[in-house]
Amino acid sequence: MTISGDARFWDRTARKYAAGAIGDQAGYERTLARTRALLRPGDRVLELGCGTGTTALRLVGAVEAYLATDISAAMIAISKEKHATTPIPSLAFRVAAAEEITPEPALFNAVLGFNYLHLVRDLTGTLAQIHALLAPAGLFISKTPCVADMNPLIRFVLLPAMRAIGKAPYAGVFRASELKKLINAAGFEIVAVEDHATKVNDNRPYILARKR
Repeated sequence: MTISGDARFWDRTARKYAAGAIGDQAGYERTLARTRALLRPGDRVLELGCGTGTTALRLVGAVEAYLATDISAAMIAISKEKHATTPIPSLAFRVAAAEEITPEPALFNAVLGFNYLHLVRDLTGTLAQIHALLAPAGLFISKTPCVADMNPLIRFVLLPAMRAIGKAPYAGVFRASELKKLINAAGFEIVAVEDHATKVNDNRPYILARKR
């Protein structure tokens, strides 16, 4: 499967995804609160892998401008449907991968990637692009599954089998320790690593990094 194949997978599952419940609502609320506290009223924010726009709609009120992107046109369509019910001029949704985004008219003060980094095919390249999109001392905030820290049954049996039959998109396999090294190597200083989960064995570290 290629990135276009990944996009088609998310297009097929978008409505089901939108109808599903958040697995750890308390953990999600903790992540939102922590992120909102880090954002400033004058910030320009980019969210990568925004899905159906739930997080964007919750955080946009804290900043000046918010661009939410996803590779799935169906996900973005649902985001725009939600946005149409409560229009917010400072919020925009766009179908795009990180590599297709240019900072117009200025660099972003913060880039967000929730449940995102494990889904990109070129993690090193994506982190370099995020670094390039950020203003000096800008923040990169991520929270993503570290599959290599999960149950081996998931890593070696369930995930490959589901991908083979088209029931799962690409998922990178790395440990939290490896992810932190890659973020550092991309030109970031890691400021904090937190666990927001309220369920055991979540393995999705919340990482706050600042552009060096």
